[in-house]
Amino acid sequence: MAENDFVRTDPEHVRQLASRGELADHAAAARGDARRCLRASVFEIAQPVVFRNLTRRLELNRGHYRCARAVQHLDDPCLDRFHDDMEAVVDDVFRNARIPIASLEGWIRRRLVHATVDGYRRRRSERGALQRPRVPRWLAAELGGDPVLLALAVDILDFVGTDSVPSAGIWPVDHWAENRVARGAPPSTARRAVEHETALVLSAMRRRPRWYENYVERPLGFKRPPSVPVPRFAPEDGTDPLGEPAFRQEEPDARLERAVVAVAAIEGRIAGGEPPEAVVVDVVSSVFHDEPWSAGPAAVDRILAALVAR
Repeated sequence: MAENDFVRTDPEHVRQLASRGELADHAAAARGDARRCLRASVFEIAQPVVFRNLTRRLELNRGHYRCARAVQHLDDPCLDRFHDDMEAVVDDVFRNARIPIASLEGWIRRRLVHATVDGYRRRRSERGALQRPRVPRWLAAELGGDPVLLALAVDILDFVGTDSVPSAGIWPVDHWAENRVARGAPPSTARRAVEHETALVLSAMRRRPRWYENYVERPLGFKRPPSVPVPRFAPEDGTDPLGEPAFRQEEPDARLERAVVAVAAIEGRIAGGEPPEAVVVDVVSSVFHDEPWSAGPAAVDRILAALVAR
């Protein structure tokens, strides 16, 4: 392999290496700045593939319509998840691009699920968390085989290996309580019941201190505290206190991306049985929150008419 090959790490050269089946070997041999440049070029190729074919769908499912617009609109937790997925995809390319690949983007798209799931399991393993959370027999016996407590134990073992952090406390009690209510539990007692049962499960887990330290305490220690957003107020003259315009005119392509996100979200929620008028108001006000025309009955009527015409 020529020495100057390590210097040429632009995306087009990466595609040439992939087309010859040499990309993984080239990555394995690269060192220092050459490897970093190669990684940056693969990242550049993979980023739009990952966002369009994975991240956007996940953000729409979460109801994060603004995050689904473009990478630059991802909030901090969603951006962290996106970077984790990107790292997993680039690692997958470096390990497995050993055959001639006519379209590197298409190859990456076909391997997205495998690469990101594998990356997720690797991150859990690095933290010491169980890759596939399961209740060991001794813990099931300690919990008396109670299906509610067993399910909560799995939730705990799953949570410690993720990046998610509750807004208050150590455990996502509110989220677990909401899931209980969705399954028919009384809203007035769900949270108190989850708090009590979480304490029972943790007490049972601590009966084997070494196991608890390895699979609960240690991975829990990798979690990052949530960042506190700093409020930014735009003066009446329309300028930003940090020197940027408070309202910027977007390029047509950016508006088109927002429209694609909005239509996908609206159609999906209406297909799920939600009232069209309420869905349109919610999605449009979220995706186009900074547009003066995004609210009011006229906007809703125009969008509903356009959807019916499709």
